[in-house]
Amino acid sequence: MRKIILASGSPRRKELLEGLDLNFEVRLKQEIQENFPSDIEAEVVPEYLSRVKASAYLEDLQSNEIVITADTVVICDGSILGKPSDAKEATAMLHKISGKTHQVTTGVCITSKEKQVHFHVNTFVTFKELTDREINYYIDKYKPFDKAGAYGIQEWIGYIGCTKLEGDYYNVMGLPIYKVYKELQNF
Repeated sequence: MRKIILASGSPRRKELLEGLDLNFEVRLKQEIQENFPSDIEAEVVPEYLSRVKASAYLEDLQSNEIVITADTVVICDGSILGKPSDAKEATAMLHKISGKTHQVTTGVCITSKEKQVHFHVNTFVTFKELTDREINYYIDKYKPFDKAGAYGIQEWIGYIGCTKLEGDYYNVMGLPIYKVYKELQNF
């Protein structure tokens, strides 16, 4: 029996993995540099970063352990929208996705001492035209500074703003849990 480690501080990823009724522990490392080459496609960035994160755990990984790392980005008009640093940046991001379809891509890496599997999943999300009042309310109340694209689909802004979703809903939350489950079964 292998021990599963979730290498993420995201409460949403933890909640999703708990939903599989698996025993796992959260293990975090500080100071992992999340840099990527400027010449790779935006869609591939989160998978690349999930592999970078996995490499930071490999040396300390025990032979009976599997580590799951992930990274999520929002891509709108060809630009990556990461986590906003403040309310001004969050406001700009929400204005950018307002009234448009954007792509949410999560890259996942599942790693043991002997094996590594990595993949990414895309979901397309359409938002209605958001008003300034809605954007300001959401940022003031929910403080989405730990979320790619400055929003959580499972929060108020998703309830009132999302008009269409093509793909995996849980991917937008930060972990394509069906694909993770499938890959863990094959691992």
